[in-house]
Amino acid sequence: MEKDRNDKNIGKKLDGRYEITELIGEGGMADVYRATDVVDNKTVAVKILKKEFAENEEFLRRFRNESKAIAVLSHPNIVKIFDVGFSDRIQWIAMEYIDGITLNEFMEQQGQLDWKDAVHFILQILRALQHAHSKGIVHRDIKPQNIMMLRDGTIKVMDFGIAKFAREDGKTGTDKAIGTVHYISPEQARGGVTDAKSDIYSVGVMLYEMLTGKKPFDTDNPVSIAVMHMQAKVPLPSSIKPDIQVGLEEIILKAMEKDPENRYQTARDMMDDLQTFKDNPDGVFGYYPELFGGDPVAEAEMAESDSTRAYVPGGSDDSYPAEDEPYYDDPAPEDNQFYDEDEVFDEEPYEEEDEEEYEEEESKSLFVPILSAVIIVVIVIAAVLFTTLIYNMLKGNNSANNEAEQKMPNLVGRDYTEAQIMYGDQLQIVIESREYSTYDNGTIFQQNIPVDDPVVKGDTVLVRVSLGSKKVTLPNVSNWTFQSAADTIQQQGLYVDKRSIYSDEVEEGLVIDTEPMGPCELEPGSYVRVNVSLGKSATSVKVPNFIDMDWDLARSTAEAAELVVQKEEVDDNAPAGKVLYQNVSVGEEVSEGTVITLKVSSGKPKETDVRIAFTIPANAEGTFVITLYEDGIAKGVGGDFNPAYAAGATSATIKGSGQADVVAVLKNENNGATATIGSYHVDFDAGTYTTISSDTAAAFANVDGLSATAPPVTTATSATTASATSSSTTVSSTTAAWTQAPDNGDET
Repeated sequence: MEKDRNDKNIGKKLDGRYEITELIGEGGMADVYRATDVVDNKTVAVKILKKEFAENEEFLRRFRNESKAIAVLSHPNIVKIFDVGFSDRIQWIAMEYIDGITLNEFMEQQGQLDWKDAVHFILQILRALQHAHSKGIVHRDIKPQNIMMLRDGTIKVMDFGIAKFAREDGKTGTDKAIGTVHYISPEQARGGVTDAKSDIYSVGVMLYEMLTGKKPFDTDNPVSIAVMHMQAKVPLPSSIKPDIQVGLEEIILKAMEKDPENRYQTARDMMDDLQTFKDNPDGVFGYYPELFGGDPVAEAEMAESDSTRAYVPGGSDDSYPAEDEPYYDDPAPEDNQFYDEDEVFDEEPYEEEDEEEYEEEESKSLFVPILSAVIIVVIVIAAVLFTTLIYNMLKGNNSANNEAEQKMPNLVGRDYTEAQIMYGDQLQIVIESREYSTYDNGTIFQQNIPVDDPVVKGDTVLVRVSLGSKKVTLPNVSNWTFQSAADTIQQQGLYVDKRSIYSDEVEEGLVIDTEPMGPCELEPGSYVRVNVSLGKSATSVKVPNFIDMDWDLARSTAEAAELVVQKEEVDDNAPAGKVLYQNVSVGEEVSEGTVITLKVSSGKPKETDVRIAFTIPANAEGTFVITLYEDGIAKGVGGDFNPAYAAGATSATIKGSGQADVVAVLKNENNGATATIGSYHVDFDAGTYTTISSDTAAAFANVDGLSATAPPVTTATSATTASATSSSTTVSSTTAAWTQAPDNGDET
């Protein structure tokens, strides 16, 4: 590089040991050099923080955070750190020298990758993340640019500059959306709590890009990309690459679920499915039935799935290595390696993205909320002016009409975003605080204006939004006795799933490790697998395929194989006693006496929620509630609503299984009158419904719920719009004591 001639770092010997010889990479906040370790006589890479950032607390924090993160990690797929130096004059990290290119460069050269190569790379990335997550570290910026590829196809994950330690607060200090916008998870994009499942989402995006040659969400506007990650459905990979295997497409979609609870819960879970797919590429998991012969309409408009059952027929003697095995697994066969080594690796290692491009990516990721706010404010001003103009032209009403009093709706129990959509055009709904509670994450559990108190358009209501249940700490119980470990874990409100396995290293009766590995934070009520040593074993057996067996056959099969099975019943549409899942992969070699958990159908149908939407007449007025009846029994109800705040629509939810016909009944809370809106056929398994008959306007008329003239139509602002403009509002004089949610959590 030309910069070498004037680079004052060239020739320096850091800590009397690392002699810098050449600049090999430039990044947004640091430069990377090749150096010689004069003590061990080996080549290393040295990352040095640029001088212009040496006094910037944010860059210093990120730079030191990287060294702290890598220092506690030791894995063949993670770049090794040898030494660090932090002084007033220079900040540096000495690390493993990687003779290779970034995965991003390789993907740009190759376009669409063969599935075998893509899975080969992704498995290595997941192994690295599984190790990091087991140490309580979340990477938060997984992308091809942060992954190095060696000449033999080995992957090295690097750049832990914004990694989060599980013991730290779930949010960043500034509450910004951190990460690179093309690979950012929905919860990262909104500046929310991040955990290991955020990394899994990013891996899903990379696998999507490897196989299709395209990013799932890509425009010129980084704000739009972030919003698409939060709201837009993922385009099916098969719409770009029609020959993609169904099982592989299912893995991508599950990793990229919007709701973290619907994703793979651990990197190991995703590895299990990828390994099973490798064993039988023609198999399917059943996460998304519409992908293999379902309704084409449902296939085109696939909604997020809450399925958790996964199975691919077939088995293999192969398995990925245990966490601590010191060798690389999953080698790409020579005849499947389609890249030419000399052609691919003709560039200098560590040649990072152009500095301006790097800084552009940084600005995209760090200032998404700021850009969003600016754009939204402009949209809000234009929308308000336009709405006011049309209103006055058509109606000629004076300002007194705009200030007409309404009753305060009940926001408690509603999702904050939903509340903004329904009532954001009438009220400024401002988050006063986010706190742990028994309510789901994102749900409003308190409001400061009591229900039915008089309010006028533009009033500000302060709400408290739930962070979900408070996390509890799982300690590291390795080498504890099982009883001591179980007692400690259960005292934290967690459940213990014991698994006895043979071990050559850990004494019989002591805990080998846990899954997830402590210390880490978990939701109360989570299951923790505790692996307990049976001591050394002379023999091992291959795990049979128990899936689809009935319980009695599975138990006798296990006994014949010198294995122990334990039963866990779950609700499912499958016949009672049928095995749905096994916690140890088919074909995996385990010691005799190993305990295997089998999930068995209880025979009770699995119930799901289906939400039915209703359009509200423009001239409806009053307070109403909609109840859904199945066979004359009330099975579902929507919250009470006031059309003045409801933005022209409302909904009611019903829970059930199979298929059913339901009737929707409207009740006017002001006079007690009721009327039938219509009837609907609900398919709970598919999560859909079809309208048999419906006349909403007639129902409102029959309960005396229509005014003589229709009020002007207003457009609901988005959740981000309300929050962006809330800083300029004044809290209404009607704010009173906090209205606490009912103990049972029901809407009133």
